[in-house]
Amino acid sequence: MLKVLNLVKIFDQGTVNEKIAIQNVSLTVEKNDFITVIGGNGAGKSTLLNAIAGVFPVDSGSISINNIDVTKLTEHKRAAYIGRVFQDPRMGTASNMTIEENLAMAYRRGNRRGLNWGISNKERDLFAHRLKELGLGLEGRLKYKAGNLSGGQRQALTLVMATFHNPDILLLDEHTAALDPKTAKKVLEVTIKLVEENKLTALMVTHNMKDALRVGNRIAMMHEGKCILDIAEPRKKDLTVTDLLGMFEQVSGEDMVNDRMLLNH
Repeated sequence: MLKVLNLVKIFDQGTVNEKIAIQNVSLTVEKNDFITVIGGNGAGKSTLLNAIAGVFPVDSGSISINNIDVTKLTEHKRAAYIGRVFQDPRMGTASNMTIEENLAMAYRRGNRRGLNWGISNKERDLFAHRLKELGLGLEGRLKYKAGNLSGGQRQALTLVMATFHNPDILLLDEHTAALDPKTAKKVLEVTIKLVEENKLTALMVTHNMKDALRVGNRIAMMHEGKCILDIAEPRKKDLTVTDLLGMFEQVSGEDMVNDRMLLNH
């Protein structure tokens, strides 16, 4: 499904600000895997997702999706394979467009025709049906501007948009981190529901260690740009946060201190 092989990314190479963000990372994601990615600040988690999405070119290594080498493809061209939800709820939707216009834009992705030919009643029925499944009451607010929604509502809307056409890989980059705990829990529930019902393959970056252990079938831990642990079921389901911290310390040789991860376990 997704294969990352010996990936390297260095920012500001050859300058005093040189930063090796990803060091020879290899990761194979099988169909229907739901992998949670954890690690300390600056571990390379978001950089890895950005590299997969094609936000910037990598220095070496390769990325393939469904056995197609996408390493040299632009972010725009990789969008045909990838759905993505960002940490900032404002990044996934157009604030000045209505809910139905945002949904139509996502639904018609790859269709050359624009919005000027109108949204059909059939499409509105589909949009309302998909929104009703979220349980947030958005199905009756199709004419509302997306900019008037709460952060949690916008993230839920973005999730629907990102999964409309069952992408080959869904990238979730700390997509609940900017939300209050109650809303974050709801958005995570929506995420799990959409992934399971649509049999999606997903990578989810999170700082919440409890969520990382509870969600999905695999957990990958990054440290200093390397993937230092990759644990799958059934072993994963028996782990505790204490186990995970101990494994991190054993593999990395360091204590996990002064980090948001310790505040989310």
